[in-house]
Amino acid sequence: MIDLHTHTIFSDGDLVPSELVRRAEKIGLTGIGFTDHGDLSNIDFIIPRVVLIADELNQVLDINILPGIEITHVPPSLIGKTVARARDLGAKIVSVHGESLVEPIAPGTNKAGIEAGIDLLAHPGLITEDEALMAREKGILLEITARKGHCLANGHIARLAQKTGVKLVINSDAHTVGDLIDASLAKKITRGAGLTETDFDIMQKNALSLF
Repeated sequence: MIDLHTHTIFSDGDLVPSELVRRAEKIGLTGIGFTDHGDLSNIDFIIPRVVLIADELNQVLDINILPGIEITHVPPSLIGKTVARARDLGAKIVSVHGESLVEPIAPGTNKAGIEAGIDLLAHPGLITEDEALMAREKGILLEITARKGHCLANGHIARLAQKTGVKLVINSDAHTVGDLIDASLAKKITRGAGLTETDFDIMQKNALSLF
């Protein structure tokens, strides 16, 4: 199981990176992404630190770690600039906090993130078919999520992926102890979104491609 969307104490998570990784390793995860919430005010603080700890842990653990960022509540007109800065700082996975049904994300965020060439569009809510097609062309992954509230659009995203061929991943969006999911629960969430265990296997291959 690979989980590309987690949070640490560097944003609104409860755990230091080392504990998050240990808990992930304990439940059988083989890969994890650090994607704390960031904008132009703090990414120069977050990214170098998660890059440092990821480099250290990757030398001594079997689980693979990708240091990154989830660009969050950034005005669409600034997303491209923020993505470029995150790449310059060493982020290996750049995500945008998509237009979830339960947060006041600015309209146009999904499109701006896709146009900026991010790796992952997190919980993109009622993403349009045109946006999904654009994401497919750019090789951007859309997220099926275990996160309360954000998961309300999982069925829409799954159906749109079946129609357009855009690639999916499944993530926990973990913030605290107990938020991480193992493969067994991830498969149930996959089925709950109207997908199959074969789709789960494909999503894991999609996640692995970022490593």
